[in-house]
Amino acid sequence: MALSEDRKTSLLAYCKLTELADDPEVKTLIPAFYESAVEYLADAGIVEPAGETGRARYDLAVNAMVLDNWDKRGMTITESLKDNPAFRLLLNQLKQTRPVTNPQTLADLGVS
Repeated sequence: MALSEDRKTSLLAYCKLTELADDPEVKTLIPAFYESAVEYLADAGIVEPAGETGRARYDLAVNAMVLDNWDKRGMTITESLKDNPAFRLLLNQLKQTRPVTNPQTLADLGVS
């Protein structure tokens, strides 16, 4: 799903980038990070809510992923990175409560 102007405004506020909204790096990377986060969640079986139910948690997960990508851009990793525990708990909860887009069982995958 494309990043709407309303969603972009709230995302920039979450990332504390409102004042930099016209910066070329922000204009290029934030939409890319947003699309990446939405795709990641979809690949994890978490579909974007059609209505308001679950919207806040979904948006918070996307926001956290975008901010994490923004903070780590250009970073050289010299040690092991750990997931944000609050984000991990939120992601696990979303996985348990959102409909699965591609339900598969081991039998569906040919594993016995």
